[in-house]
Amino acid sequence: MAGVNQTQVTEFVLLGFSHARPFLFVLLLAVYVATLLGNSAILALVSLDRHLRRPMYFFLGHLSCLDLCYSSVTVPKILANALRPQATISYRGCLAQMFFLMGCAGAECALLAVMAYDRYVAICRPLRYAQAMSRGVCVATATGCWLWGLLDSALHTLLAARLSFCGAPRLRHIFCDVPPLLGAACSDTRPNQLALHLASVFVGLSPFLLVVVSYLRILAAVLGMPLATSRRKALSTCSAHLLVVALYFVTANLNYNRPSSGYSPAADALVSALYCIVTPALNPLIYSLRNREVLGALRRAVRARGTPGSPGSDA
Repeated sequence: MAGVNQTQVTEFVLLGFSHARPFLFVLLLAVYVATLLGNSAILALVSLDRHLRRPMYFFLGHLSCLDLCYSSVTVPKILANALRPQATISYRGCLAQMFFLMGCAGAECALLAVMAYDRYVAICRPLRYAQAMSRGVCVATATGCWLWGLLDSALHTLLAARLSFCGAPRLRHIFCDVPPLLGAACSDTRPNQLALHLASVFVGLSPFLLVVVSYLRILAAVLGMPLATSRRKALSTCSAHLLVVALYFVTANLNYNRPSSGYSPAADALVSALYCIVTPALNPLIYSLRNREVLGALRRAVRARGTPGSPGSDA
């Protein structure tokens, strides 16, 4: 069959939707609302509570912003398609969705590595912490994480824009991402596959290894602390971040490094939903339950709101 030039493609049909669309709509709407509320609350606490004006929570605010972007790039379109007889997305909308999704993915990988390094310096090099994690360093590092993700996504999007598709393109997915797009192409995808493998190493694996090295050094330092209370305090500041890292990198690896065959559209949808829909909703919950300072800031915000004469009170 002759290939159809990509400029003639107007939309893709998404095959990842099951027959239980009303249930899918209600479930994803609940998750999306939880994501918006949870991450917005984290952003508000980090911005307004003076006790959280430290590098660790500065980066946490950026993580919440990334999680908001993740969900907002994918979930609204999924919700709209769940109410339609046939799930579709326009060609330009597909490329735009893929660009922002990959940009958030690359930025979050880098940001999680920076957060691990922040904990390493705070616990293992406390005398150098103020200099190593100054305000200027934090701003420059966070900006670099965002730019790193956007540059990676720009490469994938430019390569995807050169693909050709045969007939009516169908994506075995519930949204646009690199693997399903490559599976639907009828032109040579080797440059795209190479870029995806390189990104897995430099954008995914390298930050993960930095996280592992940082926490191995943290563990060695904590085990050498003479007091049990000091060990518990040090570990408590890292436990929430470790849970987020494990959840994110495991689901990301399943999403981008699984076999190209042998998965049904439903399985693909489940894996990707865990990666970029469920994880952003769980992150604020993990940080709220596992971090005493975030819990303290939340209690102060609730008390302030209920104090007579304060904004939002009945007085």
